[in-house]
Amino acid sequence: MVVKNDHIALLLKRIPESPGVYQYFDKDGQIIYVGKAKNLHRRVNSYFNKDHQSSKTRQLVAHIADIRYVVVDNEQDAFLLENNLIKQYQPHYNILLKDGKSYPSICITKEEYPRIFKTRTINKKTGEYYGPYSFGNTVDLVLELIHKLYPIRTCNMALSSESIEKKKVRVCLKYHLKNCCGICEMKPGSEHYQEWVDQARKLIKGDAHEIGRQLEEEMSVKSAEMKYEEAADIKRKIELLEQFKSKTIISNGIARDIDVFGFDEQNDRVYISMLHVHNGSIVQGQTIEYRRKMEEEKEELLAMGMMELRERLESSTKEVIVPFIPEIFDDTLHVHIAISGERKKLLDLAMQNVRQYKLDRLKQEDKLNPEQRGVRILTELQQMMGLPTLPRWIDCFDNSNIQGTNAVAGCVVYRMAKPSKSDYMRFEIKTVEGADDYASMREVVRRRYQHLIDEGGQMPDLIIADGGLGQMHAIREAVEDQLGLSIPIAGLKKNDKHRTQTLLYGFPPQEISMPVTSEVFRLLTAIQDEVHRFAITYHKKKRSKAQIHSQLDDIQGVGEVTKQKILTHFGSVKRARTAKEEEWINLLGKRRGSMIYAEIQSKISL
Repeated sequence: MVVKNDHIALLLKRIPESPGVYQYFDKDGQIIYVGKAKNLHRRVNSYFNKDHQSSKTRQLVAHIADIRYVVVDNEQDAFLLENNLIKQYQPHYNILLKDGKSYPSICITKEEYPRIFKTRTINKKTGEYYGPYSFGNTVDLVLELIHKLYPIRTCNMALSSESIEKKKVRVCLKYHLKNCCGICEMKPGSEHYQEWVDQARKLIKGDAHEIGRQLEEEMSVKSAEMKYEEAADIKRKIELLEQFKSKTIISNGIARDIDVFGFDEQNDRVYISMLHVHNGSIVQGQTIEYRRKMEEEKEELLAMGMMELRERLESSTKEVIVPFIPEIFDDTLHVHIAISGERKKLLDLAMQNVRQYKLDRLKQEDKLNPEQRGVRILTELQQMMGLPTLPRWIDCFDNSNIQGTNAVAGCVVYRMAKPSKSDYMRFEIKTVEGADDYASMREVVRRRYQHLIDEGGQMPDLIIADGGLGQMHAIREAVEDQLGLSIPIAGLKKNDKHRTQTLLYGFPPQEISMPVTSEVFRLLTAIQDEVHRFAITYHKKKRSKAQIHSQLDDIQGVGEVTKQKILTHFGSVKRARTAKEEEWINLLGKRRGSMIYAEIQSKISL
């Protein structure tokens, strides 16, 4: 690539071979891209001295009117500076951080007599906040336990020593139900209010083990003092605490703080979750979403997500667990890929959390725009197969016969990833003798698309065979060799249990693997099941009709009306064969009944 802009060409010569951050500006002086590099000179020049396959990169280069750079000491500093600049300027071609739903946090108000409650609104002037919590009902479990252990008020009254002293507020029903200590009237025991709030704060921070130890010590003291009722009350609290720990504590073997990260992606979207673990309990969690603008590697994106989430959750933990090694932005971190034990369980939980977030986001978007789901799935299929166009129209074929008899075929049509049943087609095999699936496939495919050619209709974007290599070749012979058409052809390979296993594409075919939980796999499985159902249903109907014809239609005196009358009365040919002559006479009259009874006894073979 020849640099036509003299100003850019001069800058490219001056950029040093040092680590740093570079910024691209457009003709209006707006930052359009920020990047980092171990070697600024080599990295920036690479944008201009070669042809790029990515259209996004070519578009970026075309809009660069100026370049600025900042030299730093090392790659780690470059990463931090790049991240800060992206967040500050949000350049058009850099990844976009998408904030989804706000997760709930726990608030302890900065009142003289604090309240503790769940909220999604953060105002650090009025309270201290713990969280957020992005998983399950942990917030509700924590608050439920706090209010069972400690009679902290839940009302919205503006309480102060002055208002209490002037007796402006009276106790409410919650006090009489023993759910509040009656702090508004300074009832006996309420002098421990601040102590309860401190204990609740410890519980929220994940110090359930420490609180349990303290309660056991208190219970021992009360028992020694023979205050058995108070000891029994403390024992009840210990039991509540143990129930809570069994629901929320992941591992008793992890005593220190750990940050655990999950990662998932869908086309240009990347999802990263973080769980902060303290003393075996998850005390914080959040998931963020990035939108790729260029071709950022997942290692770079995971590193950026880790930095963002640790900053949001104010984590200084030095041990982190990840699904793969990211670009290191902090060389003081101890990064591990857990493969077994308690840490592997934590990693699995983080991965489960990020996948659920992705699923929730996609479902939410699908409700707002139902057509978007089909476009998303088909776009993923197009990218996996390298198709020239989005496969909006998919045809799938299947044959059905028994040892060559009653041979039929079916074609199901999917438009925008949904079945279009009005376009389904059935075929009776007309030119093939015996059980030749490949010849049958050639016949029905040729008939299908010759009909479209004759009508001047459009062609499908993708043809799928409910079978492997042989069926694909049969379709190609009909489509390309006989009709001269160019339509992508794929096959669905089955496993030994006759279930969809993998997708075949190309000649020679290549296997395209995909997770069985992916939306593309579910779509292909649905198509395969549907075409099999459609073809075999038609085959059964044709076989049944042929069977009825061979056993009743050849009998003298049995026309269509009589045949239907016989089948309606007896229910089946087998039942008619075993009926007595009197029943035939009662149904059809003496002469016809006796004649057909004698005929059916001699001719119908079961």
